Amino acid sequence: MRGPSGRIARFRRRLHPGRNPLTRAGDRVEAALLLLMIAGAFLALPFAAAFGSDTYASQTARAEVERTTRHPATAVSLAAASNQPYSTDGAGAPADQTTVPAAWFDARGARHTGDVLADAGSPAGTHVTVWLDQHGELVSEPLSPSTSVADGIFAAILLWVAITGALAGVYGIGRLVLGRLHSAAWDRAWAEARHDSRF
Repeated sequence: MRGPSGRIARFRRRLHPGRNPLTRAGDRVEAALLLLMIAGAFLALPFAAAFGSDTYASQTARAEVERTTRHPATAVSLAAASNQPYSTDGAGAPADQTTVPAAWFDARGARHTGDVLADAGSPAGTHVTVWLDQHGELVSEPLSPSTSVADGIFAAILLWVAITGALAGVYGIGRLVLGRLHSAAWDRAWAEARHDSRF
């Protein structure tokens, strides 16, 4: 039988060999391994969900701290921005921005300088929004609620994939070992049959 129904039937036979007298002990061991892998994947779901929830809670707490210790400010570029974008692969910075030297003032009125991101090709004197810590130093923008949610979901999925991947690896190794044992048994049986046929 071919098609999805045929694959489902083979999967069911592999999961539950039944009382077929042709079923080998190795087939039952393989079925037990497959059942353990499936059960383990389901049992891993609540652990992955709890891990994702903890990650979301920690990221939310971090975002709250960042929102209370960081504030936006305006920096002024001291030179024209290069036409060469800082990033062209979507990593690190938007593809249409580059770094330029700039100056800004902190809450106490002290002047600071450093490299900030500005639109590629922008002239000197361009105003750029930056984020500062309590000492007036550049920091990243505080985590957003959506980022905290995404981090929690990603952490849960990553843990579940890691657990199920490990279980699948154990099942694959078990099948490989059983397959070699079956091949060795066939070789011995074939050799014995040939030996008996000579007499």
